Amino acid sequence: MKALDELTFDNRFARLGDAFSTHVLPEPLDEPRLVVASKAAMALLDLDPAVAETSVFAELFGGHKLWAEAEPRAMVYSGHQFGGYTPQLGDGRGLLLGEVYNEAGEHWDLHLKGAGMTPYSRMGDGRAVLRSSIREFLASEALHALGIPTSRALCVIGSSTPVWREKQERGAMVLRLAHSHIRFGHFEYFYYTKKSEQQAELAEHVLNLHYPECREQPEPYLAMFREIVERNAEMIAKWQAYGFCHGVMNTDNMSILGITFDFGPFAFLDDFDAHFICNHSDHEGRYSFSNQVPIGQWNLSALAQALTPFISVDALKEALGLYLPLYQAHYLDLMRRRLGLTTAEDADQQLVERLLKLMQNSGVDYTLFLRHLGDEPAALAVARLRDDFVDLAGFDAWAEQYKARVARDGDYTQEQRRERMHAVNPLYILRNYLAQNAIAAAESGDYSEVRRLHDVLTRPFEEQAGMEQYAQRPPDWGKHLEISCSS
Repeated sequence: MKALDELTFDNRFARLGDAFSTHVLPEPLDEPRLVVASKAAMALLDLDPAVAETSVFAELFGGHKLWAEAEPRAMVYSGHQFGGYTPQLGDGRGLLLGEVYNEAGEHWDLHLKGAGMTPYSRMGDGRAVLRSSIREFLASEALHALGIPTSRALCVIGSSTPVWREKQERGAMVLRLAHSHIRFGHFEYFYYTKKSEQQAELAEHVLNLHYPECREQPEPYLAMFREIVERNAEMIAKWQAYGFCHGVMNTDNMSILGITFDFGPFAFLDDFDAHFICNHSDHEGRYSFSNQVPIGQWNLSALAQALTPFISVDALKEALGLYLPLYQAHYLDLMRRRLGLTTAEDADQQLVERLLKLMQNSGVDYTLFLRHLGDEPAALAVARLRDDFVDLAGFDAWAEQYKARVARDGDYTQEQRRERMHAVNPLYILRNYLAQNAIAAAESGDYSEVRRLHDVLTRPFEEQAGMEQYAQRPPDWGKHLEISCSS
């Protein structure tokens, strides 16, 4: 394991030059202090977990110190925000400190969010507040534990720095890790500004560093775009299967790697609601839960437009046509497994859709229903869960179909079924009310709840002794929390 001064930097994006980013130093936070750190994320950098408790750790990730090899850069990009194109965005409060490679040969961006003003801050102050930093940290590590592709979070550093939003809050920084922070909006920026030389340089950079296997294909850029389409189809299938709502699927928030990126007003479903809108600012429901699938395709179409200098329009359209079939295949495979099925039948999609409609009409807790469906043999489980539904006749009809389907699925013991289902159906998810409880404690100076919740969420499928309160349906107040983009 390494100490902080033993990290090895290789700042590949910074070497692209000033057309792609601007050199900016982080603005230090007052009295930086560790709120929470992820040992699993630290391991990606081969860091000794003990260094998180040192003062230099808080100073480095609170903007006071910097490695000599670091080259902090604020990236420039553009993007479609709620469907409208914004010609220039960029890292308005974040800095790519540098790229570190570990002993396994993996490169990881160190991206400090809340690091102060940059040339791309527009009217903002460049800061992040404690609540949003905690939410991003918890979400990043929770999604990873569920098997959903995501950026990672190393730590949150709190401070006494005052920051004004709707009220005065405290500034914080979160250190985000990813193999790349390049977004769809990077390609859009150089395409719409007609900077063809830089557009080509960016495309080569992404192809060589992140999709090198596509070099072996007859049309490397087309192969890369197809891979991006498939990765996004799989990621969004996992969002839908696990009830995750991103909230702000602007093209500047979409990673070129197909990972969950830029957490804002996200939420996991409590009661199943296909029309759920997690972003208080999304007045028209553009990014509602059910809209995430078509918006994923819309965003890929925007990226495709920006790639027309390298790929023919017909080839791009053909690649985009892969998105929905790939999504449907990934999603149905996940839902079969969540229902405990090991084989495929043509009617499985209807079985899933009927269940979700029944859950929607009865306000059934999405996560707990699927978890408890595996607790007992199918007949006993559906009998026990029946009282959660309003339409009893409708549920009874579904239950008969489900029991018959399980009987046809194969010959295995209940213990095997339970083990298999519990391996894909979490007991613990990051419910908004749990995050809010942890944030409220942290804002009063008590970080123990953030750390405890993070620890629980790193093992979402494993029943943990003494943690029953994290596996409960939310109280009524917890179902109606309003989350906005403000951070």
